[in-house]
Amino acid sequence: MKKIKLENELFDRVEKFAEIAGYSSVEEFVTHMLEKELSSIDESESEEEVKRRLQGLGYLS
Repeated sequence: MKKIKLENELFDRVEKFAEIAGYSSVEEFVTHMLEKELSSIDESESEEEVKRRLQGLGYLS
């Protein structure tokens, strides 16, 4: 298992929404959100297409 770091403010927000949504942990919530987002990406897209899509969503600058 690998770990990621989140800024405290973001973690607090994620923790709050995970609890409201009924997830048993922050990890479960984050895993679900990442799986959901990744399932929307067509793996045949080029790297440039993926970058443009992520920029459009505000994940990349």
